[in-house]
Amino acid sequence: MKIVVIGGTGLIGSKLVNILRTRGHEVVAASPASGVNTITGEGLAEVLAGTAVLVDVANSPSFEDQAVMEFFQTSGRNLLAAAAAAGVRHHLALSVVGTERLVDSGYMRAKVAQEALIRQSGLPYTIVHATQFFEFFGGIAKAGFDGQAIRLSPAMMQPMASDDVATALADIALGSPVNGVVEIAGPERGSMAGLVQRYLDSIKDGRAVTPDVHARYFGAELNELDLVPGGQARLGTITLDQWLKTAGAAHP
Repeated sequence: MKIVVIGGTGLIGSKLVNILRTRGHEVVAASPASGVNTITGEGLAEVLAGTAVLVDVANSPSFEDQAVMEFFQTSGRNLLAAAAAAGVRHHLALSVVGTERLVDSGYMRAKVAQEALIRQSGLPYTIVHATQFFEFFGGIAKAGFDGQAIRLSPAMMQPMASDDVATALADIALGSPVNGVVEIAGPERGSMAGLVQRYLDSIKDGRAVTPDVHARYFGAELNELDLVPGGQARLGTITLDQWLKTAGAAHP
């Protein structure tokens, strides 16, 4: 079966491509570097010819409100039109747990817009809502640093390893479209401030995280459960401690 992964050279995409290939499928890692551009439409018709499953894990190069909205809307429209023309049987897109709850975030509003395009397309689809990745903890700490302290929300989160994300996406891509949302998350829940503190301690950063209920995440203040999934989420198996002992050390 031919599967095209948009964003197939990124963190999640490259892992997903490898997993699907080991399972015996013909997999194309599509990106601007390979001549496939979802913004201009270049290469889409050619790469999607004969494709059964299209997986979109691409992300916007800019998180500025207008830029990210334009990226997901333009890319989404071009992808869906090309997928429909090619007769793609399953369109799968990676999104974020809590998108619909974080309306103050320009990034999350853009993801909601992307999801709406998919739902309205008429194509068989699955939208995967994932929690935050362990690999993003360094970026979360950087975003929370105000020049004097790292201030992060004490809201709960249930982060996961990118390996677990890719495995879940592979399983879902090879299954039937659900025409709805599937949530995936890590095996453990904790506060954002506390979990990032554990990460910083593990890389011997030395700075302390200050819990702050007014600290913003992607521009939005968080309620306690905004970033955690419901009761039917598929859970990964890799804990934060396990990740820190392996891949975590490579992400200071």
